[in-house]
Formats: sequence, structure tokens, C-alpha cells
Amino acid sequence: MGQGPSTSALQQCIQGVANNRANFAAFAGSPLYQIQWVKPYNLDVHVEPAAVVRPETAQDISDIIKCANANGVKVQAKSGGHSYQNYGAGGSDGAVAIDMVNFQKFSMDTKTWYATIGAGNRLGEVDKKMHAQGGRAMAHGVCPGVGLGGHATIGGLGPMSRMWGSALDHIVEVEVVTADGKIQRASATQNEDLFWALRGSASGFGVITEFVVRTHPEPANVVQYEYTIKLGKQADVAPLYSKWQALMADPKLDRRFGSMFIMFPLGAIITGTFYGTQEEFLTTGIPNALPQDGNGHLVINDWLGGLAHDAEKEALYLSGLAMPFVSRSLAFKRQDLLGPEKIKDIFNWVDTQKKGTLLWFIIFDAAGGAIEDVPQNATAFAHRDKVMYYQSYGIGLPVTKTTKDFITGFHDQVVQKAGPGTWGTYPGYVNNALVDQQKQYWDSNLPALEQIKARWDPKDLFHNPGSVRPAKN
Repeated sequence: MGQGPSTSALQQCIQGVANNRANFAAFAGSPLYQIQWVKPYNLDVHVEPAAVVRPETAQDISDIIKCANANGVKVQAKSGGHSYQNYGAGGSDGAVAIDMVNFQKFSMDTKTWYATIGAGNRLGEVDKKMHAQGGRAMAHGVCPGVGLGGHATIGGLGPMSRMWGSALDHIVEVEVVTADGKIQRASATQNEDLFWALRGSASGFGVITEFVVRTHPEPANVVQYEYTIKLGKQADVAPLYSKWQALMADPKLDRRFGSMFIMFPLGAIITGTFYGTQEEFLTTGIPNALPQDGNGHLVINDWLGGLAHDAEKEALYLSGLAMPFVSRSLAFKRQDLLGPEKIKDIFNWVDTQKKGTLLWFIIFDAAGGAIEDVPQNATAFAHRDKVMYYQSYGIGLPVTKTTKDFITGFHDQVVQKAGPGTWGTYPGYVNNALVDQQKQYWDSNLPALEQIKARWDPKDLFHNPGSVRPAKN
């Protein structure tokens, strides 16, 4: 077990929980602490937790939480560790970070087709395990290295979400360790208020050790579309984006189709995934609304092949490797989407700006569909009425002020052109620069979350810069 230069009361308590187990915990000041234990994702955001712990059981987590309580230290759990602001390490210095890497349980009930999944599983492994145990699937994002624990509790959006809903819409029960150290079950019939909060805002309410989720039969066929534009100027891409946005905003768009529009230096890429046969895809009429010249092509896959293809394309823009970057994002209601002239103005603005890096990209991601079917107050996830998200990234070694100004300026341009609206953003795209983060993440669900937080975690043990705070009663 790693040790720091001095032994604090917190360290002594955690060492007592470890009971001489190797690789159980390390403390600030330990050799290679940041590289081997903290493992920050965004290298532009430095966070130094007081301790990083790798528990093996729910009882371990309970005991660690009691240590943190006794020493007045905040707690955050980390599943895959892909928080843009390193919230899994606490988001600010001095927390206890609970790394869920050892929670790899997986089983499938072949009568209900409910899967029980440890919170340390990563999405790529979940896919393989579901495939091996009955050819089953669930909705989630496309990065295989992302951990289920965080992903499924903030939303969990991906190309199949228009068809099946978000990842958190699949959760039927969890095991969770709460702020008092109790190991509890939460579902629609047990600890209902906590269950509601965990589906959309878990980082402020407890440490989930396992999920029970409903699953679907794997689609037998997947059609993937890709179109690359290399024009050199974003202004030349603007008309194509306008057409793509109009297609994505159509309330009648076939739910089996998900798509992204990605701006990058010298051009853009349109990607699309359709869950069905090529004949079914052609019958929808969607291909007629997409560019079809020599720069586009279709790939026919099975379910796992489709996931691998999506992961490969995503990795070109947002790698699982740690790097310094700056990011901004926004969620759009249908009525907030930009018109053609405003789109042209923004794309022209991009051409005029200094970027400070050659590694920048802006992703527009279609939503809606089955996500909209669920009432906004059914879970803590509040963005049921959003039909599109954008997320921007500027990468640098280091990230320069010029790059930060470009990424922030693009965001400001979008907000300004769209005009007054009920703005918000997906809580997975965390950004400490946001004013009133909690309101933007949870919108009209925030007051209820604050009341539930006051009941379950009144001392705000589970805390990061963007988490829900307890109501002041």
C-alpha cells in the first residue's frame, strides 16, 4: 500500500481498512502518485486528492466513507476516470477518491434479461459480456474506455439513444453506499427518492457499487454512413450543416438513426449509424437527405462491429488518453436551433479566429427520439426536451490562452446568435467556468434534488465543484 511522507488520522483510518492489503490505497505525496493512482484525464486541470483508494467490496467503501466522515474530508467515486474536470479525483484538492476498478461483476438473468453489472466495468467490456451472455445490449456512448459508473448516472447518451433512450433509462435497481456508510438498495419500490436522484446526479448522493439494468436483443444489422468534407474553410461547410441540422430536427426522423456533425481544421465529417438493414435504411429516405457523392460511403456491420467502428471514429477526435484540453458545450431545444444565416455567420467567425492549436474540433450530436418519451421529472436527468448537443475541444501542450479564447468565443457566438433561451448542458460535459453549474445541469429538477440531498447527505460529503448542494431548510 502506497504511503505519503507523513501519517495523518485519515491515512491511519484508511490503512486500518486496508488491513495490510497491497495496492489498496495511496496518499498525497506518494511516489508517482499522480501517474499511478490519481490518473487525471484532463492534464490542464490539476487535482490532488488526499487519498486514492481501490476498495474490493461494498463494506470496504462503507468503512472508507466512515473514515472520510470522521476526518471532515469529501468523497468522490471514479469508474473510468473520464471527467473533463477530473471530478473522479474530487474536482478540487483534498478529497478521498474511490477508484471502482475492482468492481467487475457481471451476470445475466436469462428469464428477465436483466444484467447485474459492477460499477467498475467499462462500456467496451459491458458490450462484450452482454454479447457473450445472450446477445443482449443497452444504450450508451461510443467510447469503450468510459466507465459505466459515471456514464450511466449522468445520462449516458450514444447513437442508439434515439432508439432506446439513455443509459440511465435502463437502470432498474442499484446497490449504493450512502453518506452514513450504509449499504443500501434503491429502486422504484425501495428508497425511491434516492433512486430518482441517482439516475442523473449520483456523484452527489452516494457510491454505486452495482447496477441492475434491462437489456435489448442486439440489432442483427448496423449500417454506418460517413461523409468527409475537406474544403479548407468552415464557411463553405455551413450550408451542409444547415441541411444536416434540419434532418436531425425533424420530429419524424426514424429513431433507428443517430448522427454527428464534426467540425475540424480544414473541413468536417458527417457520421451516421442506422440500426437495421441497408434496405430498411434506404426505405427511410434518410440517405436522400445526406450527401451522396464520392466523399461518402456506407459500411455494413453486425452489432459489435458497429460499436467498434463508432469507437474508432470517436478516438480520432476524443482519445481515451490523458491530455490537456479545454471544452465547452450546450444543449438545444428544437426552438433554439440556429437558422441558416446565423449558422453562416458562426462558421464565418470560425474562419477568422486564431486557434492556437491544430488539434481542435466541434461535435454536434443528435438527440431526441426515445429520450423525449420519458417525462422530465421521471429521473434527475433534465434534458428530455433537447434535440441536439454541441461539445467543443481545444487540445494543446499546454493549452494556450489563444485556444481557450477560441473555444470560449465559439460558445459565446452560439449563445448570442441563438438568443434568449432556457440554456442548459449535459452534466457529462462538465465545465467549472459555467455560471450556476447545477442549474444548467439539472434545470427544473434542481430544487427536488437539493431537498433529497438534504435528507441523504446533509453535510455534503459527496462533493465536487458541480455536484448538487443540500437545500438550506
